[in-house]
Amino acid sequence: MAVERVFDIAGSALSAGSVRLNTISSNLANADTVSATPEEAYRSREPVFANVLAGQLGGGSAGVRVLGVVESLAEPRKEYQPDHPGADADGYLYYSNVNVMEQLANLISASRSYQTNVDVMSTARQLLLKTLELGR
Repeated sequence: MAVERVFDIAGSALSAGSVRLNTISSNLANADTVSATPEEAYRSREPVFANVLAGQLGGGSAGVRVLGVVESLAEPRKEYQPDHPGADADGYLYYSNVNVMEQLANLISASRSYQTNVDVMSTARQLLLKTLELGR
């Protein structure tokens, strides 16, 4: 495998990891938001990834592609709080369906994956530099 392919693969993984980290950050930032209707309540989002094999692109580079970001279909949490100014006519508030513990676990996994890909690029760079030094 050519060294430039290592950079392509790790680079696409870093881009996908960045989308994953941003999505998790958005979920955590909106974890405690409330609304008066279930339609307006924030719903957890997850990125969808696909692997790209070199042969699929006519001999091009392999890597990871972000297909999009999808919203959770889980219903928002409903609580009866008639004294809250944001409650609906029946006295209910609708909280986001973000599971904070799940998002924190995803955050740890995503940050470790991101760091691993940074290490891969760094090692490939060092190997390339050592190879160039051998040619002198």
